[in-house]
Amino acid sequence: MKPLLVLLLGASVAVAGDWPQWLGPNRDGVSTESVTPWKEPLKPLWKVKVGEGNSSPVVVGNLVFLHTKVAGKDMEKIQAFDVKTGDMKWAQVYEKFPFAPKFGEGPRATPVVADGKVYTFGNTGTLACWEAADGKPVWKIETLKDAKKDNLFFGLSASPLVTDKLVIVQGGGKTSKGVKAYDRLTGKEAWTAGEDAASYAAPVFIDGEIVALTGANLVGISLDGKVKWKVPFMDALNESSTTPIKSGDLYVAGSVTAGSIGIKVEKGSAESKVEQAWKNPKLTCYFSTPVPVSKEHLYVVTGSIANPSVTLRCVETATGKEVWNKTKVGKYHAALLKMADGNLLMHADNGQLTLLKPNAKEYEEVCTSPVCGPTWAHPALANGVLFVRDDKELIAISLPGK
Repeated sequence: MKPLLVLLLGASVAVAGDWPQWLGPNRDGVSTESVTPWKEPLKPLWKVKVGEGNSSPVVVGNLVFLHTKVAGKDMEKIQAFDVKTGDMKWAQVYEKFPFAPKFGEGPRATPVVADGKVYTFGNTGTLACWEAADGKPVWKIETLKDAKKDNLFFGLSASPLVTDKLVIVQGGGKTSKGVKAYDRLTGKEAWTAGEDAASYAAPVFIDGEIVALTGANLVGISLDGKVKWKVPFMDALNESSTTPIKSGDLYVAGSVTAGSIGIKVEKGSAESKVEQAWKNPKLTCYFSTPVPVSKEHLYVVTGSIANPSVTLRCVETATGKEVWNKTKVGKYHAALLKMADGNLLMHADNGQLTLLKPNAKEYEEVCTSPVCGPTWAHPALANGVLFVRDDKELIAISLPGK
C-alpha cells in the first residue's frame, strides 16, 4: 500500500493503515484497506492476556493501545503493545472511583491517538492524556462533579472525540450534564454545550460540527460550544450507544428502544433548521453503528431486548424501509467495517468474523471464521491485521489483502 496522509479531524495526521480512534481513521467504520476471501479458518499472529473492559483497541504506527481495568483494584490501565509481536512496550495505571456496574467494571470508551498523544476516558469520568511513545503522563482530570450521583447506570462509555484544539466527551447526569470540551494540550475546561444528560454514544465530527446523540436529543454543536440544532430522540432506557452517521444529505441515529431516525439539517449562521425524513421504530440498535453500503442503502444491525438476538438489515437510506434481513448474526451486537472495495467485515459478539458482499436484494456471505471469544468491543484493522479483544485477551489476526 502506498503511503497516504489522512487528516484526523484537523487534529493530527495519521498514516494510512492506522486505526487511531473509535470506528477508524474518519470515525465512520470505513477502512482504506481491502480483504480477500479466506479459505481456511483464520489463525492468530499473537495473543496476550489483558484486563477487563469493552474498550476497543486502536493502532498507530508500531503500537496497539488498549484501555482496561486492573483486576481486584479500583484502578484502570492504559497499555501499548508491539503490533508485530504483542510484546508490551509500556503501561500506566491510575486510581478511579469505586464503581461496579452490571456487565463488567472495565472501561468502555475507546482511546484516541492524535499528534503523539493518547487520550483515555474511564467509566467514572477520568479523562487523561499520555505520551503515545512511552506512556508518560501529560495531564489527568475528573469530568464528573460527583462520581456517585452523576455517573450513568453502566458508567461513562462514549469514546472521546479530538479536534484541532479540543477533547470532547459526553458528561453525565445530575450536576454534570452537557457535552463537554477540554483543551487537549492542558486538560483545562473549554466549554459545556447544552444541558442534556449523557448517553453512551460517541460524538463525531461531521461537516464542521460536533454531532452527538445525548440522553435526550440528536444535536449539532459548533466548535465554540454553541448548540446549532437539535431534534428530540430519547431512548426509554437511556441506553443509546450507536454513533450518529451522515449518508448523503441525511443524518441517521439509532437507539435501543426508539428505533432509528433520518433527518435533514439546513444550516444557518445562528441556528439550523431540522426536518425529519423518516422514523422506523423497528430499527432498534444496541452498539452497532449503521454503515452506508451505497448511496441508496444502509446496513443496520438491530436487536431486541425481550429476546436477545441481533439481525442484520438492509435499509433504504431515503425512507428507512427495510429491504431484507438476516436473523441471528449475534446476541446483542455485531460491528460492521466497510472496506475500500465496498465489501464489509462483520464481527459478532460471539467472536465470529464474516466477510460480506453488499447486495440490495439479499444477504451475501463470502466467508466466515471464529477469531476470538465473547466480546462487545469493536475490531481495529491496520495494515492487513485485525486486532480484536474479548473478555480475556487481545488478539492479532492477519487477513488476506488485495
